[in-house]
Amino acid sequence: MQIRKTGTLLLAGILTLGMTSTFALSQDGAKQDMKNAGHETKDAAKDTGHGISTGSQKAYHKTSEGTEKAYHKTKRGTKKAYHKTARGTKHVVHKVEDK
Repeated sequence: MQIRKTGTLLLAGILTLGMTSTFALSQDGAKQDMKNAGHETKDAAKDTGHGISTGSQKAYHKTSEGTEKAYHKTKRGTKKAYHKTARGTKHVVHKVEDK
């Protein structure tokens, strides 16, 4: 009879320790899951920030290119208009002198 009680107590002790360690492991798992979620959120925010930064830089460069192109076209158009006006004026002056 003594062996049965000892065996039962031993089995109960082992089960109690097993359940306690399982509970402790599940607590650590939940804690680690929360840490992982925090890190993943941080990484997602960083990726979003980098994406926005890249898009902003692209937009800046495209706007800069467009502005320079418009400047050069305007400059060229102004010179062309100046030269055509000068030629037209000379042409009119020669016509007036011939009369």
